[in-house]
Amino acid sequence: MGAASTSVSSGASAAPAGHFPIHLIVPTLDSYRLLARLVDSLKAQTEVSWQVTIIDGGSGAEHRAWLDTLCLVDRRFRWLEQNAQSPGIFGAMNQGFALAGPSDWLLFWGSDDWAAGPRVLDLAATCLVECNRRGPIPDLLVCRGRYFRLAPNVPPRPARATSFQWRGSYRRSLLLGSTPPHQATLFGPGARAKLNHYAEGFRLSADLDYFLQLSTHLDLEVCRSDLELVHMGDGGVSGQQTRRRLAEVRRAYRRAFGAFWPVPFLLRYGQRIMSRFEPILSEQ
Repeated sequence: MGAASTSVSSGASAAPAGHFPIHLIVPTLDSYRLLARLVDSLKAQTEVSWQVTIIDGGSGAEHRAWLDTLCLVDRRFRWLEQNAQSPGIFGAMNQGFALAGPSDWLLFWGSDDWAAGPRVLDLAATCLVECNRRGPIPDLLVCRGRYFRLAPNVPPRPARATSFQWRGSYRRSLLLGSTPPHQATLFGPGARAKLNHYAEGFRLSADLDYFLQLSTHLDLEVCRSDLELVHMGDGGVSGQQTRRRLAEVRRAYRRAFGAFWPVPFLLRYGQRIMSRFEPILSEQ
């Protein structure tokens, strides 16, 4: 079924970091109030080899003034206008693909995402060093994430966790309904050499389609870590457009697996349903 994998612990050995510069791409639209949490979590990082490009999809003056101030005060941040010919969140992310340097490791976060702790980028870089020590430089580093329920004037409340469940090979794992969480996945130069854009026609599930199309490359190298890299706000745009999302997920699986598409489709949502019971069971 192809595609090799290496697994490393989140507490991996103290290998030197900095060889794998991390470049975060953050699409925004009038979301500066949410961005403050993301920015603070990055400024607290012990890892220094990171930069952020914010791609703005036509926000108002107040949001853009906030971005101007942020980028003036901290040069690790910059913001660009989104290309009008590439609309939507995945259009902004495709712009990020095009901006990546030859050695960059891309990380795509939304305005309501933030680093899970002050050492997570340092630990992610260490994981890459460890994976490279054990074998070829990976194309993807797949970590873990956790969703949080966000409400005004109260701390974020933990919800379901998300991770890539390995089933012997990358493509078999996808066939059995698991998918790398894109906010917890670092895209290396090797992955971008194989596929450097999200497909047009997907408004909500282009990330799933991307991972599925990558599975056609049997030489894909995947490094997995149990590091909880990112915390994410639950209930974004994709969660509010269920019918369209289901249609896009079905289309992506059909493109990848043909007549076998119902297998990953049903297993995917069965696993999602089970994961929602995790916070309830952990409280008992």
